[in-house]
Amino acid sequence: MYVESIRLINFRNYFNLELDLNKKVNLFLGNNAQGKTNLLESIYICSFGKSFRTNRDRDMINFKKNKCYVGTKVVGRNFDKFVEIKIEEDKPKRIRLNKVELEKNRELYSGLNVVIFSPDDLRLIKDGPSERRNFLDREISQLKPVYKYNLNRYNKVLFQRNNLLKNMIQKKGNEQLIEIFDFQLAKIGTDIIVERISFINRLSVVSRDIHRKITNGNENLSLKYVSNVDTGVENKKIIEKCFLERLKWSRKSDILKGVTEIGPHRDDIEVLIDGIDSKSFASQGQQRTAVLSMKLAEINIISEDSGDLPVLLLDDVLSELDSSRRRYLLDNFSELQIIITSTDTVQLEEFKSLDAQIFYIEDGNVYKKGS
Repeated sequence: MYVESIRLINFRNYFNLELDLNKKVNLFLGNNAQGKTNLLESIYICSFGKSFRTNRDRDMINFKKNKCYVGTKVVGRNFDKFVEIKIEEDKPKRIRLNKVELEKNRELYSGLNVVIFSPDDLRLIKDGPSERRNFLDREISQLKPVYKYNLNRYNKVLFQRNNLLKNMIQKKGNEQLIEIFDFQLAKIGTDIIVERISFINRLSVVSRDIHRKITNGNENLSLKYVSNVDTGVENKKIIEKCFLERLKWSRKSDILKGVTEIGPHRDDIEVLIDGIDSKSFASQGQQRTAVLSMKLAEINIISEDSGDLPVLLLDDVLSELDSSRRRYLLDNFSELQIIITSTDTVQLEEFKSLDAQIFYIEDGNVYKKGS
């Protein structure tokens, strides 16, 4: 799979850009604040329908304009797709797939699977549980649209239950209605938990092998899903029963606090190096290598499940990796399309042996090397 071309109009600092990409390595060089990350963001949004940098679509519109456009041509093993996204001030975002507008944005399944690695990904270890849950939800949704559907259903029921809890603080609302929400949360939430555990178990095995190669066998990486529901058993019905019992057990506390404290919306992932929590005890270098291993493991899982290689986006991270880690990355993942941004022209030497197209970016303008 690869992105064949990009068209941007009034997207961030790009007023009008048409760009054809190499099927393999694309290196974008430029100083900071020239638009390198904006370019990666435009590709990412055509995969997920939203940005990895902001929750406000308005932020992606050039500040001098009131609307923007992103279009990408995606070529897969058995498909060609054209993804278009239009964003206007004070209007819902519009997404078209092969010229057909989607009724709901969450229906987007572009076939474009991407894996992104950026300096901000250290937050995956350093920040709170919500960062790690978002990582899980984002990656599983790429592979299984039904998971995304269940996640939306779960969040709606959770919102309704929390509203009811807040009303009950003021002696309004019906406790019998909570039981209905509890059954729905337990059923949908169990599906989410089971999918997360399955994904984490796979990710842990693959990332452990990659991590051992990167660290020359000196460290062992493992991942563990941490839930407030008993997940020690593999039987789905037992997990659902436990989930329901925990909701009943915490009901009085939930009513007092006005929030639901039990469920996958409170779960977490432990990232362990040699059995020790990396958040508290690993160096920044160890944390970065752990995240890199997890990201590269995603590539294996996506290609195994979809039958196609994803697109790898590397946002200004090569300079933060030593030469052996850069070499491992470029040697082992040269079969997929890699789109790299960097400020370091010295790294050009490392791309001489690869089928690489080099671009230069300056203030939203893109030039090919030699043009």
